Amino acid sequence: MSDVASELARVQHAFAQPTLTLLHQRQAPVVITLFREAFGRQNRPVETARLHTQVEEHLAAVRTALGDDLAAELLPPGSGRELCQRWMRGRWLVRALDERGREVYTLTSHAQQALELVTTLTRDRATLSEHRIATILSTTRRFNSEANPDRGARVGLLNEEIARLTAERDRLVDGGDLAGADGDYMSEGFTELLSLVSALPSDFARVEERFATIRTEILAAFRAEERPAGEVIDDYLTRADALMTATHEGRAFEGAFALLRDDQTVSQLREDIAALLEHPLAHGILGDAERAELRGTVRLVRDGLDRVLAQRSRVTATLKEYIVSHDAERDRELEQTLRHLEAELTTWMGATGPRATHEVPLLPSRVGVEHLRERFFDPADDVAPERLVAQDADTEPVTMAELVAQGGPRIAGLRERLDAVMSGLTPAGTLGEVFAGLEEDLRRPVEIFGLLHLAAEHDWEPERPPSLPPGAGSDGGVDEPPVPVPVQVERYAAVRPDGTARTFEVPLLDLPDPDLGHHHDAPDQPDQPHQPGQPEEAR
Repeated sequence: MSDVASELARVQHAFAQPTLTLLHQRQAPVVITLFREAFGRQNRPVETARLHTQVEEHLAAVRTALGDDLAAELLPPGSGRELCQRWMRGRWLVRALDERGREVYTLTSHAQQALELVTTLTRDRATLSEHRIATILSTTRRFNSEANPDRGARVGLLNEEIARLTAERDRLVDGGDLAGADGDYMSEGFTELLSLVSALPSDFARVEERFATIRTEILAAFRAEERPAGEVIDDYLTRADALMTATHEGRAFEGAFALLRDDQTVSQLREDIAALLEHPLAHGILGDAERAELRGTVRLVRDGLDRVLAQRSRVTATLKEYIVSHDAERDRELEQTLRHLEAELTTWMGATGPRATHEVPLLPSRVGVEHLRERFFDPADDVAPERLVAQDADTEPVTMAELVAQGGPRIAGLRERLDAVMSGLTPAGTLGEVFAGLEEDLRRPVEIFGLLHLAAEHDWEPERPPSLPPGAGSDGGVDEPPVPVPVQVERYAAVRPDGTARTFEVPLLDLPDPDLGHHHDAPDQPDQPHQPGQPEEAR
């Protein structure tokens, strides 16, 4: 095969990978946008039903923004569920159960690699810069000093590096000029750092997928029964012992895990990132999203390690359960069936002759079931609410005054004002006049319920107009219901906490006379004796 043909074969193999098949389709911009909006930078799992709804909502928003003609060309057809299933077949989504038993979607390493490539292309990046050349030189130098097989050459390289660093330290201690980095150097450095950080999720996802592949292969070997069970178990134990050293992904994970087990290294990484973000030029180069991405680097790495370790534990637990229970359960069921057949055969032979025959069907008869359940238990319908997340430090805290303004009626303050009215210190004839005389912070709409609550405690009832005479409004029938008497109302001008006004109509409620202890116009009050000099109308 010629060089061109072999190169073509390698390129065709690359284009057959799910990463490029995702980017090579016509709807790739929309699909990538949906993935970035739904899963975020951290590739957080999304519940299946929630992702179906989100996909449909985002597609509707894009269709409104583009118009019908352009949307028909760029948007993928189908419902949210159909699209997610199509993306699973394309190996861009994977569906699994999370730690709480919910069915969730996550992006595969191929989809994350595609998102990483698009993110890299969206950043402004120079094709050649001093920072890139310096990074290549320092990386090559460090690589050679760590991998050179010649002991003398490696010692010489280390001595040169020690001498260079010592001279630079002495120069700075003696007051030498501190060379600062310009804007181009800082911009290129931040771009390369963001590119390295954004590649971490896909790297961790690739390790997780490798564990899942090993589990699938071993379980398939058990189910195929082409080899003895002992041989399969030995193969599993061998692969489990070398699980982290037999593959490239496993070795990379072991290296990262060994590096991050050192608390001093993790602390140094966190301090270096914080120092870079506090650089005077960083505020003009990085946006809020990029600063948040760099600040969460340590958390991103720890989350990736936790997911890989959880996947490894899940693989081990699944295989252990299959090895321990599957064969034993099957042998036990077979033994019970044979024993039952032997007992039935003994009973039948004792009641028949030596040449008797009995027709035995090859398959059991069909079972008649009157009703089958149409809906089964869904763990997603019976889950605890999501944990509360910590409040963002940039958000202003809620003050006590704001909480009190949104709360219920202030019964203590209203009771104090009402007692002042009843003692005669503040004149008021109705409950609405009491409300109108309150301070603005006590004239919220909810305070009306507080006043009515206090009035109910005193057994005060709304004022009604004089009732109609007997028989009015009817034909004189005995069994006819009485005509309802409307309740008089008065207006309460309330003020909301945001300063807007609202008027409510509340039943009119007269306050009792503080001197008499009852309502002014109480219909049941007894006649007072006539006092000398008092007019007859005042009785």
